[in-house]
Amino acid sequence: MRGTDKRAHSKLKVIPLGGLEQIGLNMTAFEYEDSIIVVDCGIAFPEDDMLGIDLVIPDVTYLKENMEKVKGFVITHGHEDHIGALPYILKEINVPIYATKLTIGLIDHKLKEHELLKGTKRKVVKHGQSINLGQFRIEFIKTNHSIVDSSALAIYSPAGIVVHTGDFKVDYTPVFGDAIDLQRFGEIGKKGVLALMCDSTNAEKPGFTNSEKTVGRTFDNIFADHMNTRIIIATFASNVDRVQQIINSAQKYGRKVVIEGRSMVNVIQTAEELGYINIPDHTLIDIEQLKNYPDEKTVIITTGSQGESMAALSRMAGSIHKKIAIQPNDTIIFSSNPIPGNEKAVSKVINELSMKGADVIFQDAHVSGHACQEEIKLIYSLVRPKYAIPVHGEYKHRKAQAGIAYELGVPKENIYMLASGDVLSLDEESAEVTDKVPAGVLFVDGLGVGDVGNIVLRDRQHLAEDGIVIVVLTLERGSVQLLAGPDIVSRGFVYVRESDELMTEATELVEEELMGLLDRGITDWGKMKNTMRDTLGDFIWKKTKRRPMILPIIMEVSV
Repeated sequence: MRGTDKRAHSKLKVIPLGGLEQIGLNMTAFEYEDSIIVVDCGIAFPEDDMLGIDLVIPDVTYLKENMEKVKGFVITHGHEDHIGALPYILKEINVPIYATKLTIGLIDHKLKEHELLKGTKRKVVKHGQSINLGQFRIEFIKTNHSIVDSSALAIYSPAGIVVHTGDFKVDYTPVFGDAIDLQRFGEIGKKGVLALMCDSTNAEKPGFTNSEKTVGRTFDNIFADHMNTRIIIATFASNVDRVQQIINSAQKYGRKVVIEGRSMVNVIQTAEELGYINIPDHTLIDIEQLKNYPDEKTVIITTGSQGESMAALSRMAGSIHKKIAIQPNDTIIFSSNPIPGNEKAVSKVINELSMKGADVIFQDAHVSGHACQEEIKLIYSLVRPKYAIPVHGEYKHRKAQAGIAYELGVPKENIYMLASGDVLSLDEESAEVTDKVPAGVLFVDGLGVGDVGNIVLRDRQHLAEDGIVIVVLTLERGSVQLLAGPDIVSRGFVYVRESDELMTEATELVEEELMGLLDRGITDWGKMKNTMRDTLGDFIWKKTKRRPMILPIIMEVSV
């Protein structure tokens, strides 16, 4: 009897660990008593002020502290902002991964690169199937998105059902496979759904998102209008359906196709092996064979649609690509929209390409993979949740979805605008934020994970903005006589050859202060360094209105 009592009082905890403040970094823990499941494990790309940082991953301190409860990772689809952090997190939390076939194929590729394939359990789940993990049962539901094999999840717990849409749109005419399983959403809605966690990316946009097939028609028109030029198309590496449509148009107009960019080659190779893309024989050619065909008979599909500095298209635009040079009259198509924050980088690449004489097309060659307002309304109408938890997007996107939920009858007090780290405890009776767990970000710089923190970034920012001034001096051990220096060296502060007077004056001032200290018998290195720092800092500010980083170095030698 006591056991049922306990169960009646146990609540489901929903703990977002990322994905609520920006596009990317998606990760949510669901906890019920002794069981935790983790939905998605994504990266975010660094902001402009994160100097030298390659990737940003979620902080999983809470999961590490509760390792014995974590039953597995359940992944909605194969985009980087949902799977990219797995190789880093699995090193600390090695639990099985559950996902659909293409998603597991792409994860395997990552694990192989990080030499984690043998030590990690992976299980392929089909749409319509369920898996049991501790106190949870998770059902995979077919959805449409800009990558094949995307899923929504129905998460069954003793406290009730939570529906997590993953990234989705409603596409009645997808390029590959079936349309979203709206019937199943309706059936689960009839059972009674405790909470809906719905994709908010396009929640500000009215209407419906166009079908992926409409892009195929646009490509056909562009190919027909540009029969006499080489065509280069930049798109997301993971958009297998987009690549399929480009290949269809290329075949129709008798063009050979080159796939360029490491991430795209990997995805298309995996998709072809698993049967998610159909490439007719003799259509694909190696980049080395380009010279054997006239320009008007070739298409290059490339990465770099977001203006990433090291991606293939950016290297072509900057004339540093080893194999492909942009020529006047090339037709270049951007088959994507800039992700918020990337607009400047994309604009720079478009300008560089245009200056080389290329014809750049970026209108109508893309449709989003995310639901607009009418599709979000459709899901709410089918699922009819008690509580709404908008996810996936910046605050303004989630706020727009909160408005839709309210419009469709979810009471204001049942709509939760969570922040990463909030613990939302809910059951049929009530829902409230009961706790806060650690939830920040870790920076990946080269091979280092988490060894660069905010202080290091602040130093990098300081160095980037004002440069560094180094003061070196040598003291005699024992007598503490000044043997050499102080010498002042600067980098990124002023051009020394044109600032002789400033540097000479600075050196004399530091020497004067140091001699004053030594004459008073003060030989504490800390005191000497602080004096040098303060004296030089004040002098430089007065003269230049700049504050470079000042690094005093004291050496001691025996004579």
